[in-house]
Amino acid sequence: MEKYIDIITRSYTGYWNYLKYELININHWDNYFYGLIVISLVVWGLEIVFPWRKEQSIFRKDFWLDTFYMFFNFFLLNLIVLIALSNTTAEFFNDILGFFGWHVDSLQIFDVDELPRWLGLLLFFLITDFVQWNTHRLLHRVPFLWNFHKVHHSIKEMGFAGHLRYHWMEPIVYKSIQYIPIAIIGGFDAQDVAIVYFFAITIGHLNHANVGWNYGPLKYILNNPKMHIWHHAKELPSHLKYGMNYGLTLSIWDYIFKTDYIPHDGRDIELGFEDDEKFPKTFLKQTIYPIKTEK
Repeated sequence: MEKYIDIITRSYTGYWNYLKYELININHWDNYFYGLIVISLVVWGLEIVFPWRKEQSIFRKDFWLDTFYMFFNFFLLNLIVLIALSNTTAEFFNDILGFFGWHVDSLQIFDVDELPRWLGLLLFFLITDFVQWNTHRLLHRVPFLWNFHKVHHSIKEMGFAGHLRYHWMEPIVYKSIQYIPIAIIGGFDAQDVAIVYFFAITIGHLNHANVGWNYGPLKYILNNPKMHIWHHAKELPSHLKYGMNYGLTLSIWDYIFKTDYIPHDGRDIELGFEDDEKFPKTFLKQTIYPIKTEK
């Protein structure tokens, strides 16, 4: 137990020092804090110059709530719980493997360092995106998880910052399910991961932005705003009662597994979910949902 307490302590200290470094040092391209700001400003600028829903305000409904969510979930949530939880879970998993005489390295099917860099990066991206797509489906199909995912679907007007409006339980679910697939690949350095993350953040921001693009023929590979808005549709088709268009960065998984759904131009469809008018409206109440709900 003392070992785990030490891991938790070092996790908090290490991440706090990292966060301070990110805030102070802006002269490295893989700075997540300022990278998120730059991506957000660029996509917001595209919303302003090329609005799809022209009557929607630049500061649309819940703009500031989503902006707060964006920085809280991307940075502060790690400081509060995720880094310590991830590190202790990883060590616990390694201890279980060690009990059987195994090590996490023994799970690796291949090491990306032995592959051309572009191929290793592509494999990492495809595997993680597919795992996230399946995890996203779970969030919709399992009632316990759907209660947490409702926070994201409480968005009533799409905008770039809505991309990172999600309940604090969601990254715990995603990271837990992703741990073994990432361990199986192994061998990535921080800059390689940064490339994938920045690309995913950009596509995710665009998917939630007030822009009407679908990238032409690339729409069958890349998720896009005209496709993703249907994922947030309040009214679901009878043959897809749990939802549709689950893709995060890639749309190809939905086309392969027949969960794609774009019946017509979805620019003005109603967003949300059944009985969402009863859903909490503030950050604090959404954070403790479903433990305590509004009357």
